Amino acid sequence: MQSDEQEIRQLVSTWMSATKAGDVDTILSLMTEDAVFLVPGQAIMRKSDFAAAARAQAGAEAPQFDGSSEIEEIRVLGDWAFMWTRLSVTVTPAGGGKPMTRAGHTLSILRKENGRWRLARDANLLAPVPAEDG
Repeated sequence: MQSDEQEIRQLVSTWMSATKAGDVDTILSLMTEDAVFLVPGQAIMRKSDFAAAARAQAGAEAPQFDGSSEIEEIRVLGDWAFMWTRLSVTVTPAGGGKPMTRAGHTLSILRKENGRWRLARDANLLAPVPAEDG
């Protein structure tokens, strides 16, 4: 049986893989129904908003997503947990446009529901990474 920390690490790994694959349904299954996302300069995003945005970016004309997530800390407190990560996400527009990279930290709160860890709150502090001249 996996420890809570191992299960949370697997959730992050699955999220990253599903994002790269454009698997919106898998990503949505990893969050609570009342999930809230906080991003600087933007309105609060709820699960339904996330789903609509993700589905709008899916399909043949979808941008390509790639990234990495380095978990810096996980703390489990009963059926709640928090973690902070270093996250980097690169988005390449459909048709091979110029990739855009954003990087920074996230602070996430997770809740265990029916024996599974799910993302409940996420504060995303990603900022644009200047393109390298080459």
